[in-house]
Amino acid sequence: MSQVQTVKPAEAAAAPRVSDAFALKLTSSELATTMSHFHRAEIARMAGWRDRLDRTSNWAITVVAAMLSVSLSTPSAHHGVLLFAMLLITLLLWIEARRYRFFDVYRARVRQFERYYFAQIFSPQPDYASNWLAIVGEGLRSPRFLISQRAALVRRLRRNYIFMYTILTLAWVLKITTPSLQREGSPIGFGASFLDAARVAQLGAVPGIYVVCLVGLLYVGMLAAAFLISSDEGELSHGTVHV
Repeated sequence: MSQVQTVKPAEAAAAPRVSDAFALKLTSSELATTMSHFHRAEIARMAGWRDRLDRTSNWAITVVAAMLSVSLSTPSAHHGVLLFAMLLITLLLWIEARRYRFFDVYRARVRQFERYYFAQIFSPQPDYASNWLAIVGEGLRSPRFLISQRAALVRRLRRNYIFMYTILTLAWVLKITTPSLQREGSPIGFGASFLDAARVAQLGAVPGIYVVCLVGLLYVGMLAAAFLISSDEGELSHGTVHV
């Protein structure tokens, strides 16, 4: 309860209001009950957004599995099906990153309670982040995202989507270089060169060499974004368990 006592003087310094007076009249048991219910509500909201994140990931996995089955099951299937799958999971990645920003807001509040309130009860440390309740209060008055869309994209790409892009890219390379997966009459054989594979990779009026270069650049860019761009590690700065 020492956490509450350190925050009260800062609240009392403000101009008196009805809500301030009500808060100051709360007994320790009433305040503990309020905080417990609020913590439970934030966990429910966090779990709701976590479920939406999992749904988006499941959609992406389903898209990858379906497109792989369509493209690799018959030689008549066009290799563009796999490129279309890459576009679809890019859209799902963007949606999931947006959902992750909402999830991160409620996850942060839950972790504040766990780190600064419950952890202080079980293992007290002197003057450990004594202003955390004021930070939570300001976040409730003016909710804001804690990470940018770019940071959310990098985080979700690093943890989930880079593996899907890798599978689709390898399947696409297999599709344009394997004779048994090509339509009859395609200019490719077991001793095919890079130019032969590039000709097979033609997409409509776009020459195959441009398609190959574009896919290669996009995949290298994804790898760079996932593993080379530094980002705030969030919960990793306080431990090894993260989402």
